[in-house]
Amino acid sequence: MACSSTSSIQKRFKYHVFLSFRGEDVRKTFVDHFYEALEGGGIFTYKDDEKMEKGERIDDELLKAIEESKFFIIIFSKNYASSSWCLNELVKIMECRNTNHHQTAFPVFYHVDPSHVRKQSGPFGEAFAVHNNQEAEKWRDALEKAGNLAGWVLKNTLDGKLTESSSIQIYRHEAKFIKKIVQQISLRLQSVNEYINKKIVGMETRVEKVLSSLETSIDNFRMIGIKGFGGCGKTTLARAVFDQISTQFEGKSFVEGVGQVCQKDGLQSLQKQVLSDVLNDQSIAVSSVRNGKSRMKNVLRGRKVLIVLDDVDHIDQLEAVAGESNWFEPGSRIIITTRDKHVLVAHGVIQIHDVDLLSDEEALCLFSRYAFGTDIPTQGYEKLSSQVVSYAGGLPLMIKVLGRLLCGRDDHRVWADQLESLKTKPLQEPMEILKLSYNGLESSYKDIFLDVACFLKSRQKDEVIKILECCGFNARIGLDALEEKSLVSISDDNYVGLHDLIQEMGRYIVCHLHPFDPERHSRLWTLENVENILANDLRPVEARAIAVDDVKLDSQIVTKGFGNMKKLRFLRVVSETEDDETNLVSQNLPYALKYMSWRSYPHWSLPDTFQANNLVALELPECRIVQLWGSDQQGKVLKMLRFLILSFSKLRTLDLKLTPNLEKLDLNGCSDLEELHTPDDDGCLKKLDFLNLKDCGKIKHESLSFIRRLESLKVLCLTGLSMEEFPDIIPGHYNDSLLEELEFRHNDIEELPSSIGNLQKLFYLDLRHCKNLRSLPGSICGLRHLKNLKLYGCVIEELPEEIGRLECLEKLNVSHTRIRHLPDSICVLRNLKTLKLSFCHDLERLPGDLGGLECLEKLVLRECTQVKDIPDSICRLMVLKYLSLVDCIQLEKLPKELGVSGCLVELNVKGTGIRKLPLSISSLQGVKIIQDDDDLFRRSPEYASGEVKSSSTRRRRIDN
Repeated sequence: MACSSTSSIQKRFKYHVFLSFRGEDVRKTFVDHFYEALEGGGIFTYKDDEKMEKGERIDDELLKAIEESKFFIIIFSKNYASSSWCLNELVKIMECRNTNHHQTAFPVFYHVDPSHVRKQSGPFGEAFAVHNNQEAEKWRDALEKAGNLAGWVLKNTLDGKLTESSSIQIYRHEAKFIKKIVQQISLRLQSVNEYINKKIVGMETRVEKVLSSLETSIDNFRMIGIKGFGGCGKTTLARAVFDQISTQFEGKSFVEGVGQVCQKDGLQSLQKQVLSDVLNDQSIAVSSVRNGKSRMKNVLRGRKVLIVLDDVDHIDQLEAVAGESNWFEPGSRIIITTRDKHVLVAHGVIQIHDVDLLSDEEALCLFSRYAFGTDIPTQGYEKLSSQVVSYAGGLPLMIKVLGRLLCGRDDHRVWADQLESLKTKPLQEPMEILKLSYNGLESSYKDIFLDVACFLKSRQKDEVIKILECCGFNARIGLDALEEKSLVSISDDNYVGLHDLIQEMGRYIVCHLHPFDPERHSRLWTLENVENILANDLRPVEARAIAVDDVKLDSQIVTKGFGNMKKLRFLRVVSETEDDETNLVSQNLPYALKYMSWRSYPHWSLPDTFQANNLVALELPECRIVQLWGSDQQGKVLKMLRFLILSFSKLRTLDLKLTPNLEKLDLNGCSDLEELHTPDDDGCLKKLDFLNLKDCGKIKHESLSFIRRLESLKVLCLTGLSMEEFPDIIPGHYNDSLLEELEFRHNDIEELPSSIGNLQKLFYLDLRHCKNLRSLPGSICGLRHLKNLKLYGCVIEELPEEIGRLECLEKLNVSHTRIRHLPDSICVLRNLKTLKLSFCHDLERLPGDLGGLECLEKLVLRECTQVKDIPDSICRLMVLKYLSLVDCIQLEKLPKELGVSGCLVELNVKGTGIRKLPLSISSLQGVKIIQDDDDLFRRSPEYASGEVKSSSTRRRRIDN
């Protein structure tokens, strides 16, 4: 299997050059000489037959030749525009050039002024005086665009005014003229074939993307960036683009390793190299950066240049050679490669390309070229090769290194040993290159990166920020800095990710100085190392962070060992203790600890000797803790503690006076919790904004009154407390509360207090399965920010008449209630998107004017057995996508105009009495019909017309 992405010019194109010309002007003179020179130079050229140029219609053979040519050379002579054949040929050429970035067009102005071509003046204007057909406009457009391309002018005399351009090369001797064009075409073919002949894979599509941004045919100045971490192919991509287009420019410069050049010899050396390259004069001297800038301005203004600045790491480097756009001649292009996006943004670069890593197919092809010298693995090495490629993760640098390493090794055991070795001993060469991005970070950002690489990959960004902030870092700015340097990525669903080899590089940094002494590492993450350190009391004095799973050590040894780590700030353990004794006395935990997460923590309380003055987050889910501290709580106030999670623990009592600055308290599932001891004054717990007491079934309800004093509380969960009365938790004054989310499911209340209307910031209210709740107070209609109201499983019989005042309501679920009818005011809920009425067995009808629900997308009426018809007003719901009428057994018909809106995606009429679909449904494209009557379609008029497609399954799709 050959690599499809690197097919050669000969494979992709049948001809190197296609010649377009006016036969009667130049066929037997200039074109014959030109064609002979091209062919003599090994350039396969298409020149049409003399007999072919007849009439106006282009022959199919000619069209195919245009499509199969790499370069187009358009020879504009005096009578070119008088030929419809030539003009149609030109239109086809320009179309191919615009749609295929591999094809390039060059104009040759043979004794004509380029401005006459662009503006259709002179002899070209005379020709168009007789072109008055419909195609004339297309011809004009093609001439204008072709006339603006970089090309060559041949003019024997100096008479007449010739409009010169920096992109046009002017000659007055035909032999030299032909020789120069052939040389330049040869160079371009050679540069293109160089990428192909070298061991480069997947470059063409990536080059195309960059070329589409550069748009070298447009006469303006443009600067683009190419961003990515080390080894991903930035330099290779920039070089490929440079080689492909550099002949279009009067001056060119490619500076590799700009950061290293400037670090070694200063900014002047960078300026000197660019000036020397552009002027092709190595004797140029630059006395100072200021002098260099001045010379750059003077030199660059007069010529169209292409400059590539590779591996830029500071904005000063860009300001030294590309300070202002007015330094450059229109048509000039600057390409900048960097590891740091911020450098580009700070310099005003708008178009920035992220380098795509190699696909599996491309990676296997590249590896095979280095390991076997072919495009595919040698027989018998397919599986091992795929394993190597999988490890490399599409990173060209690593693929090349591994290919060279395994080249010539024809023993399967050697390959297997190398793969096993990579798991613990990464290769130094690629790690050091990847490490360059890390080296440029500020000290605190280095720590953030190492924490993410060692412990925090694939976690929610908000969680990562919380953990890092607990450890004292400016996490948001730090993660942004890492993302700008392509060290981490943030997914669309807000997870923090990083390439496997970038993660490996981070762990390499931690280990490589002391590979055989893990007790000297700053971070520990392997169970083997941690167990060895803890069991043998190795005193890892440098350890700052530890994260391990499945720890199965004696609990006294574990906690004593952690106590020896004086610098430890981050500890995450998932333990499975082997002893059943929960009253063991813990020895110690380190004073420096800021973040501690220990699932199944084995003790009844925290160690008495633990000085937790620095602790910011304590997460002990599923632990054996009965109370936070032992008998002696004197001086145990955790002033720094912001997050406390003891969910599903054995906790019986908690003294919140010891945690005055809590922001989040999660006691979900603490079924033994009986009492919360809270401070009497209003000032304590003033920062608490999240409180979860779900399924704390033994808690004394009177101890919850402190909640009304929590002035910062935004999220409150009191689900599953078996409350018969709504607790006294609502502030007495209107709009005093910041509460936004209230979950109160599975309680036994019969009514809500009218004070519920005081929760003016509330946007989420969940009262599901409050099986005794019969009515809602009218004050609930004053919750003007409420977006989601869930009443599933309550026994309410009616909604408040003024429910239409809930102007922000987007979701309403009254399924499994005893609702008989909906108030008419519900029809003015213009923001309502979802209305669920499933299993409302007492519901008799829907409001007549549903058309006011202009944002409704989903309407569910499952098993509403008393509903007999759907009002015609449903047809005015112009964004309705899902309509479910499952088991509405008394429904026998649908509104005739149901399909008028055109938005319906799914219609479920299973279990209804509906026997015929309305004709309007046939106008809907791709709508899914779910029903259980195989004859439903056959009884529908549109079935006979062929507009509805049926099958034997129960899930139907109508495709128009």
